Amino acid sequence: MTEKPPIGAATKLCMSLSGRPGNGGSRLHNRLYELLGLDFLYKSFGTTDLAAAIGGIRALGIRGSAISMPFKEAVIPLLDHIEASASVIESVNTIVNDDGVLTGYNTDFIAVRDLLKAKRIDPATPFVLRGSGGMAKAVAAALRNLGFDHGTIIARNVDTGPALARQYGYDWRADLPEPGAPLLINVTPLGMAGGNGADLAFPESYVAAAEIVFDVVAQPAETPFIKLAREMEKLVISGASVIVLQAVEQFVLYTGVRPDADMVEEAAAFAHGAAAAAEIRAALG
Repeated sequence: MTEKPPIGAATKLCMSLSGRPGNGGSRLHNRLYELLGLDFLYKSFGTTDLAAAIGGIRALGIRGSAISMPFKEAVIPLLDHIEASASVIESVNTIVNDDGVLTGYNTDFIAVRDLLKAKRIDPATPFVLRGSGGMAKAVAAALRNLGFDHGTIIARNVDTGPALARQYGYDWRADLPEPGAPLLINVTPLGMAGGNGADLAFPESYVAAAEIVFDVVAQPAETPFIKLAREMEKLVISGASVIVLQAVEQFVLYTGVRPDADMVEEAAAFAHGAAAAAEIRAALG
């Protein structure tokens, strides 16, 4: 292992912007920097002034930034270029700064697609997806890309919910249907630490009737929804796995270096625990 240089004037800074900053991304990126001996430093930030924060990325030469809820759509007008996948999804979760030129990417799509493939979930499986924000767009795009045809978007927002459903050819409802969908997907803050942390994304009867539970909430990795699904011995995809795989793609964009599977697994365990590392191992083959 190459020794990481001490922090100095040449150190490149990467960061994240979120409404509710956590430690997982910082721990994972910084651990990979250590394993690869890269002169980088990663720090998470919250902000109430998105435009000023993006201006700071440009002015200070910050190499890259992850973008989390609730900024994934609002950030788009503040950037110089939008990469194709982010443009189609209309959601950005990654900014790369090339000498003051800011380009938006979406690595959530890649992570979700790879995890669904790794779990070998039959695309004929009907699903219910709860949420219609920026991350929901990436999840819906990945489902459609893999050939999932039978799905319902659940969203109370009568603008974004129907629009997302129409874009990918799914049904829309403002409220939950009767229990029975084999695949349940939560793409809302329900279960997230610091907000609705005690809330179940789907009632217990829905989890009991399901076969597969997918929660994109990563903080905490074991949301009430995921805990209940594990207790009921359902197939589980956790938000910690999503955040690790999308972070690896961000890492490559920032550094130009792709860590090997062993490094990713070690960093995942360091940042999010053994369960996330095991899922990452399966996703990376």
